Amino acid sequence: MAIVNMYLYFNGNCEKAFNFYKSVFNKEFQYIGRYKDVPEAARYNFPNCKDEHIMHIGLPISKETILMGADIINPNEEGNDKSKYFSLYISTNSKEEADELFKAISKEGNIKVPIADQFWGSYYGICLDKFGVNWKISFSLDNE
Repeated sequence: MAIVNMYLYFNGNCEKAFNFYKSVFNKEFQYIGRYKDVPEAARYNFPNCKDEHIMHIGLPISKETILMGADIINPNEEGNDKSKYFSLYISTNSKEEADELFKAISKEGNIKVPIADQFWGSYYGICLDKFGVNWKISFSLDNE
């Protein structure tokens, strides 16, 4: 069975926000990755992110729930479309389940990152469904 969690996007203040959430939930970070750790070949996807900005952070809230986030810097940000500030993150039990969910959710939507093996050890993709909701689908390759 897939697990769904929230993924939050910030415009440069992800670390500050997650330090606040850490104090609220009295938990420790599972992982903190910065853009300086992203391979050069993938850096073009994040042209406005500086080395110290957060590429990925995870804060476990319970056994089943993890709050995740990243800085996605957009200097031209305007409007009130708050849906761009979050994604629903699905952790699957297999590549096959990830493929099925990705295909179904992205139908009539927009694929942002095709689902594929990634440098951090996940089978992962990002899509926008036909209603404008962001989805991240992932399978940990450690589970193979």
